[in-house]
Amino acid sequence: MNTDLSGRTAVVTGGAGPLGRVLADALAGAGARIVLVDLDATACAATANELHGSGHVALGANLLDPQGLSHVVDTVTDLGACDVLVNNAAFTGTSGVPGYAVPFDEQTDEAFAMALALNLTAPFSLTRRLAPLLRATGRGSVVNVSSIYGLVGPNMGLYEGTRMGNPAAYAASKGGLAQLTRYLSTVLAPQVRVNAFAPGGIARGQDDAFVERYERLTPLGRMGTEDDFRGVVTWLASDASAYVTGQVVAVDGGWTAW
Repeated sequence: MNTDLSGRTAVVTGGAGPLGRVLADALAGAGARIVLVDLDATACAATANELHGSGHVALGANLLDPQGLSHVVDTVTDLGACDVLVNNAAFTGTSGVPGYAVPFDEQTDEAFAMALALNLTAPFSLTRRLAPLLRATGRGSVVNVSSIYGLVGPNMGLYEGTRMGNPAAYAASKGGLAQLTRYLSTVLAPQVRVNAFAPGGIARGQDDAFVERYERLTPLGRMGTEDDFRGVVTWLASDASAYVTGQVVAVDGGWTAW
């Protein structure tokens, strides 16, 4: 199975976050030059310096700002290559945006719109604007990071008695990203493949009650770790998945199999 990405350039958004830095490291380990994009420019630069190989680029950019999006596109265009685009930047289920990860009756239109802008509109805009570079080699690959909550509804019983919530905007945006993946896979074919993977819950210090309930309902009996997604991103980015497009791969320990 050919997962070699030598000579290819991969753009990874949200690249300094817990998942993004692991996805970037996996692609760098396969030989890719990484363009790491993150709101936190300092963390982005530090992460880029830690990646395998050399020649990586760190970009501090706010993808909620049109100028930030243009900065990414202009920089990548100046580099002259974009073989892989990983749309990972997102508000997650625990992001501290006011009116977001709160009980449903307290969720606001403003928070909903902000989450859709980052989780769905930014991937659309970056893919559209980088499409010429992705098409150029005839082997471009877009990998969108969706979620199990883009595939199924939430089990609210998991959250009872905890400080956690499950924002409507997260589910709506991740479900939209799954459908955008299918749409783009036909529009950009055959030069560009577009796929997504849908992570299950990732262990990040959640309430013990939540973790116990989640693991009891997961066939593989545990929450995920960021390292569980190294294989899928490398596979989808590389020629190992050359005949795969328009798919949303659940990487969730069996959560969505029930």
